Amino acid sequence: MSSLVVYGAAYSVYVRIVRLALEEKGADYLLEPVDIFADEGLPAGYLERHPFGKIPALAHDGFRLYETVAITQYIDEVLPGPALMPEDPRARARMRQIIAILDSYGYRPFVWDLFVERVRKPQEGAVSDEAVIAQGCVDARTCLKALADLRGEGDLFLGDRPGLADCHAYPMLRYMQLAPEGSALLEEAGWPLRFLEAMDRRPSVAATRSPLEPQD
Repeated sequence: MSSLVVYGAAYSVYVRIVRLALEEKGADYLLEPVDIFADEGLPAGYLERHPFGKIPALAHDGFRLYETVAITQYIDEVLPGPALMPEDPRARARMRQIIAILDSYGYRPFVWDLFVERVRKPQEGAVSDEAVIAQGCVDARTCLKALADLRGEGDLFLGDRPGLADCHAYPMLRYMQLAPEGSALLEEAGWPLRFLEAMDRRPSVAATRSPLEPQD
Protein backbone atom coordinates (compact mmCIF):
# COMPACT_ATOMS: atom_id res chain seq x y z
CA MET A 1 0.00 0.00 0.00
CA SER A 2 1.24 3.49 -0.86
CA SER A 3 2.46 5.66 2.01
CA LEU A 4 0.53 8.54 0.38
CA VAL A 5 -3.26 8.54 0.65
CA VAL A 6 -5.56 11.23 -0.72
CA TYR A 7 -9.04 11.27 0.78
CA GLY A 8 -11.69 12.68 -1.52
CA ALA A 9 -13.86 12.26 -4.61
CA ALA A 10 -12.63 12.06 -8.19
CA TYR A 11 -15.15 14.69 -9.30
CA SER A 12 -13.85 17.31 -6.84
CA VAL A 13 -11.92 20.28 -8.21
CA TYR A 14 -9.71 20.44 -5.14
CA VAL A 15 -9.05 16.72 -5.00
CA ARG A 16 -8.01 16.87 -8.64
CA ILE A 17 -5.63 19.74 -7.92
CA VAL A 18 -3.82 17.57 -5.39
CA ARG A 19 -3.83 14.56 -7.70
CA LEU A 20 -2.45 16.62 -10.59
CA ALA A 21 0.43 17.73 -8.38
CA LEU A 22 1.11 14.14 -7.33
CA GLU A 23 1.00 12.91 -10.92
CA GLU A 24 3.37 15.66 -12.06
CA LYS A 25 5.77 14.60 -9.30
CA GLY A 26 5.50 10.98 -10.45
CA ALA A 27 4.32 9.93 -6.99
CA ASP A 28 2.66 6.65 -6.07
CA TYR A 29 -0.52 7.34 -4.11
CA LEU A 30 -3.91 5.91 -3.27
CA LEU A 31 -7.21 7.77 -3.72
CA GLU A 32 -9.49 6.80 -0.84
CA PRO A 33 -13.06 7.70 -1.85
CA VAL A 34 -14.82 10.25 0.35
CA ASP A 35 -18.00 11.84 -1.01
CA ILE A 36 -19.08 14.73 1.19
CA PHE A 37 -22.41 14.91 -0.64
CA ALA A 38 -23.29 11.23 -0.16
CA ASP A 39 -26.74 10.53 1.32
CA GLU A 40 -25.19 8.53 4.12
CA GLY A 41 -22.91 11.39 5.11
CA LEU A 42 -19.20 11.37 5.85
CA PRO A 43 -17.37 8.11 6.59
CA ALA A 44 -16.99 7.31 10.27
CA GLY A 45 -13.98 9.07 11.73
CA TYR A 46 -13.40 11.37 8.76
CA LEU A 47 -13.78 14.50 10.88
CA GLU A 48 -10.60 13.43 12.63
CA ARG A 49 -8.83 13.94 9.30
CA HIS A 50 -10.65 17.15 8.38
CA PRO A 51 -12.59 18.83 11.21
CA PHE A 52 -14.56 20.94 8.72
CA GLY A 53 -15.74 17.91 6.76
CA LYS A 54 -14.23 18.99 3.45
CA ILE A 55 -12.05 17.28 0.86
CA PRO A 56 -9.24 16.61 0.21
CA ALA A 57 -7.22 15.38 3.14
CA LEU A 58 -3.80 13.76 2.94
CA ALA A 59 -1.98 11.10 4.93
CA HIS A 60 1.74 10.54 4.40
CA ASP A 61 3.72 8.16 6.57
CA GLY A 62 1.56 8.99 9.59
CA PHE A 63 1.50 12.72 8.89
CA ARG A 64 -1.99 14.18 8.35
CA LEU A 65 -2.72 17.35 6.43
CA TYR A 66 -5.74 19.16 5.03
CA GLU A 67 -6.34 22.30 2.92
CA THR A 68 -5.37 22.03 -0.74
CA VAL A 69 -2.73 24.75 -0.86
CA ALA A 70 -0.96 23.34 2.18
CA ILE A 71 -1.08 19.84 0.69
CA THR A 72 0.26 20.77 -2.75
CA GLN A 73 3.12 22.85 -1.41
CA TYR A 74 4.01 20.06 1.03
CA ILE A 75 3.97 17.56 -1.84
CA ASP A 76 6.34 19.69 -3.86
CA GLU A 77 8.71 20.24 -0.96
CA VAL A 78 8.99 16.65 0.29
CA LEU A 79 8.64 14.46 -2.81
CA PRO A 80 11.23 13.87 -5.51
CA GLY A 81 10.47 14.84 -9.07
CA PRO A 82 10.18 18.10 -11.03
CA ALA A 83 9.78 21.25 -8.96
CA LEU A 84 6.25 22.66 -9.09
CA MET A 85 7.09 26.00 -7.46
CA PRO A 86 9.46 28.65 -8.85
CA GLU A 87 12.72 29.24 -7.01
CA ASP A 88 12.66 33.00 -7.56
CA PRO A 89 10.81 34.73 -4.69
CA ARG A 90 8.91 37.06 -6.98
CA ALA A 91 7.82 34.26 -9.28
CA ARG A 92 6.78 32.20 -6.27
CA ALA A 93 4.79 35.15 -4.93
CA ARG A 94 3.10 35.45 -8.33
CA MET A 95 2.22 31.75 -8.20
CA ARG A 96 0.62 32.21 -4.78
CA GLN A 97 -1.24 35.29 -6.04
CA ILE A 98 -2.67 33.36 -8.99
CA ILE A 99 -3.78 30.50 -6.73
CA ALA A 100 -5.38 32.94 -4.29
CA ILE A 101 -7.27 34.66 -7.10
CA LEU A 102 -8.55 31.33 -8.38
CA ASP A 103 -9.73 30.34 -4.91
CA SER A 104 -11.22 33.69 -3.93
CA TYR A 105 -12.66 34.95 -7.23
CA GLY A 106 -12.60 32.12 -9.78
CA TYR A 107 -13.88 28.96 -8.18
CA ARG A 108 -17.40 30.23 -7.48
CA PRO A 109 -18.24 31.67 -10.93
CA PHE A 110 -16.27 29.11 -12.95
CA VAL A 111 -17.59 26.01 -11.21
CA TRP A 112 -20.76 26.76 -9.26
CA ASP A 113 -22.30 29.64 -11.20
CA LEU A 114 -21.58 28.28 -14.69
CA PHE A 115 -20.84 24.54 -14.63
CA VAL A 116 -23.15 23.50 -11.81
CA GLU A 117 -26.01 25.82 -12.78
CA ARG A 118 -25.91 25.19 -16.53
CA VAL A 119 -24.68 21.59 -16.71
CA ARG A 120 -25.15 19.68 -13.47
CA LYS A 121 -28.54 21.00 -12.40
CA PRO A 122 -30.30 20.01 -15.64
CA GLN A 123 -28.59 16.61 -15.54
CA GLU A 124 -30.14 16.10 -12.11
CA GLY A 125 -33.58 17.34 -13.17
CA ALA A 126 -33.31 20.78 -11.57
CA VAL A 127 -33.84 24.18 -13.18
CA SER A 128 -30.88 26.48 -13.81
CA ASP A 129 -30.94 29.89 -12.14
CA GLU A 130 -30.43 32.29 -15.04
CA ALA A 131 -29.66 35.21 -12.73
CA VAL A 132 -26.84 33.25 -11.09
CA ILE A 133 -25.46 32.33 -14.51
CA ALA A 134 -25.61 35.93 -15.72
CA GLN A 135 -23.74 37.23 -12.69
CA GLY A 136 -21.33 34.31 -12.95
CA CYS A 137 -20.44 35.41 -16.48
CA VAL A 138 -19.67 38.92 -15.23
CA ASP A 139 -17.51 37.65 -12.38
CA ALA A 140 -15.79 35.04 -14.54
CA ARG A 141 -14.83 37.62 -17.16
CA THR A 142 -13.30 39.84 -14.46
CA CYS A 143 -11.30 36.94 -13.06
CA LEU A 144 -10.06 35.81 -16.48
CA LYS A 145 -8.84 39.35 -17.17
CA ALA A 146 -6.98 39.48 -13.86
CA LEU A 147 -5.35 36.11 -14.55
CA ALA A 148 -4.36 37.21 -18.05
CA ASP A 149 -2.47 40.14 -16.57
CA LEU A 150 -0.43 37.81 -14.33
CA ARG A 151 0.50 35.08 -16.78
CA GLY A 152 3.82 34.57 -18.46
CA GLU A 153 4.28 34.56 -22.23
CA GLY A 154 3.76 30.85 -22.84
CA ASP A 155 0.67 28.65 -22.86
CA LEU A 156 1.12 27.73 -19.18
CA PHE A 157 1.06 30.19 -16.32
CA LEU A 158 4.65 30.68 -15.21
CA GLY A 159 6.96 28.54 -17.30
CA ASP A 160 7.34 25.88 -19.96
CA ARG A 161 6.17 23.00 -17.75
CA PRO A 162 3.24 22.72 -15.34
CA GLY A 163 3.50 24.06 -11.80
CA LEU A 164 1.11 24.46 -8.91
CA ALA A 165 -0.65 27.43 -10.52
CA ASP A 166 -1.45 25.27 -13.54
CA CYS A 167 -2.60 22.37 -11.36
CA HIS A 168 -4.90 24.77 -9.54
CA ALA A 169 -6.36 26.40 -12.63
CA TYR A 170 -6.98 23.41 -14.86
CA PRO A 171 -9.86 21.67 -13.01
CA MET A 172 -11.76 24.94 -12.60
CA LEU A 173 -11.36 26.06 -16.21
CA ARG A 174 -12.15 22.59 -17.54
CA TYR A 175 -15.49 22.51 -15.75
CA MET A 176 -16.20 26.07 -16.87
CA GLN A 177 -15.55 25.00 -20.46
CA LEU A 178 -18.39 22.45 -20.27
CA ALA A 179 -20.98 25.21 -19.88
CA PRO A 180 -21.84 27.00 -23.15
CA GLU A 181 -21.48 30.41 -21.51
CA GLY A 182 -18.19 29.37 -19.98
CA SER A 183 -16.87 28.06 -23.28
CA ALA A 184 -17.77 31.35 -24.95
CA LEU A 185 -15.95 33.33 -22.28
CA LEU A 186 -12.83 31.17 -22.62
CA GLU A 187 -12.88 31.63 -26.39
CA GLU A 188 -13.33 35.36 -25.95
CA ALA A 189 -10.28 35.53 -23.67
CA GLY A 190 -8.21 33.32 -25.97
CA TRP A 191 -5.40 32.34 -23.63
CA PRO A 192 -7.45 29.82 -21.57
CA LEU A 193 -8.01 27.64 -24.64
CA ARG A 194 -4.27 27.51 -25.30
CA PHE A 195 -3.72 26.71 -21.63
CA LEU A 196 -6.30 23.92 -21.62
CA GLU A 197 -4.91 22.43 -24.84
CA ALA A 198 -1.39 22.42 -23.39
CA MET A 199 -2.55 20.76 -20.19
CA ASP A 200 -4.71 18.25 -22.05
CA ARG A 201 -1.52 16.80 -23.51
CA ARG A 202 -0.19 15.99 -20.03
CA PRO A 203 -0.48 12.39 -18.79
CA SER A 204 -1.40 13.86 -15.39
CA VAL A 205 -4.64 15.23 -16.84
CA ALA A 206 -5.61 11.91 -18.40
CA ALA A 207 -4.84 10.09 -15.15
CA THR A 208 -7.09 12.37 -13.08
CA ARG A 209 -10.01 12.82 -15.46
CA SER A 210 -13.24 13.76 -13.69
CA PRO A 211 -16.17 11.35 -14.00
CA LEU A 212 -18.34 14.43 -14.66
CA GLU A 213 -16.57 15.15 -17.93
CA PRO A 214 -18.10 13.78 -21.15
CA GLN A 215 -16.86 10.29 -21.89
CA ASP A 216 -15.28 9.84 -25.33
